[in-house]
Amino acid sequence: MAGHSKFKNIMHRKGAQDAKRAKIFTKHQREITVSVKESGPDPDMNPRLRSAIIAAKADNMPKDNIERAIKKAAGAGEGDSYVEMRYEGYGPGGIAYIVDVLTDNKNRSASEVRAAFSKAGGNLGETGSVGFMFERIGLISYPSDVTDFDSMFEVSLESGASDVELVDDSYEITCETEDFAAVRDALIAEFEDPKSAKLDWRAVTSSDADISIAEKNMRLIEVLEDNDDVQNVSTNMEISDEVLEMLDV
Repeated sequence: MAGHSKFKNIMHRKGAQDAKRAKIFTKHQREITVSVKESGPDPDMNPRLRSAIIAAKADNMPKDNIERAIKKAAGAGEGDSYVEMRYEGYGPGGIAYIVDVLTDNKNRSASEVRAAFSKAGGNLGETGSVGFMFERIGLISYPSDVTDFDSMFEVSLESGASDVELVDDSYEITCETEDFAAVRDALIAEFEDPKSAKLDWRAVTSSDADISIAEKNMRLIEVLEDNDDVQNVSTNMEISDEVLEMLDV
């Protein structure tokens, strides 16, 4: 019986992992679709598509799936149609949020995102209600074992990057949005594909969270990220090392 129970637990975990992977692939497929419809199916001529492919590969999305998504989106009158939406609001403890969405049903997305905030004790705001707390940046990440810091710093700054930081065994290269494609391509030429390369939101003003506020917001982030329509969740939550140690993550 114990062996049977262990087998069931393993299968349950595998099923949960498969479901999570399927959700991640769905998000990548949507980004690829929008990228192709926006600027065509050639990644060399479409910076957004190139970033989408890099992100999909980083999450181990099969090459066939990527090519199929591109081909489907490029077909005349074929493929799904998605609308980009952005929601702003406050989570528990006044933590600011920007939630980027790709959806084929705006009403459904708005309802589900609003419900997630409401259940967590937060609320959605008007467009611009928290946007002033963030800045739009290009963010490129490489594992730290790809090269030494000085080499990464030199190549990054020569290509137009603003800064390079070593964060948790990864180099995080930031740049202005208009320099993103040039910086990314220069780094790829030198170090091959990064772990990730995307336009992101960085908090200009942060908000400290104690253990209770951090736990509530992490649950909200988990609910949002579990939604197929949600592509990215950004917050201005600042968690100290002491609080981080207390969190069960």
